[in-house]
Amino acid sequence: MEQRISLVTLGVRDLARARRFYEALGWRGQEVERTVFFQAGGLALVLWDRDLLAADCGLPPGRAGGPPDGSGFGGIVLAHNVRSRAEVDELLAAVEAAGGTVTKPAAVNAIGFYSSAFTDPDGHAWEVAHNPGFALASDGSLTLPDFGAGTDLPREGSGP
Repeated sequence: MEQRISLVTLGVRDLARARRFYEALGWRGQEVERTVFFQAGGLALVLWDRDLLAADCGLPPGRAGGPPDGSGFGGIVLAHNVRSRAEVDELLAAVEAAGGTVTKPAAVNAIGFYSSAFTDPDGHAWEVAHNPGFALASDGSLTLPDFGAGTDLPREGSGP
């Protein structure tokens, strides 16, 4: 696994309120399919419905703010994007060998890219994804596409 984080997704209760907050701080986001994406240097900050985010990772929703004992979904998912489907599968095997738990098997997801989810031994949620529409530079930095060019998220087989 390359040492990088591609996206940080925050599970939010009110997407419009969360977007207004970040935009009041000077951030500029793009909303597509009830998700807001902010380019943040070489990675992206994403705002998405908290319960949908938990379900996408194969986790129960948990309580607002996360449970104090560290169990359940805490509302944040780190994502590691890779350059191929094979890398997703290889990484999942490494995660299991290292003591992590695959919470969502690799498959083409509802948005159309190949992804999976796992938790580390302390329950922190990660997504691993191959989405050719989210360009990765040689150093691993991620560049979001211009969502204004279309109404959908990039899908497997699409992209620059």
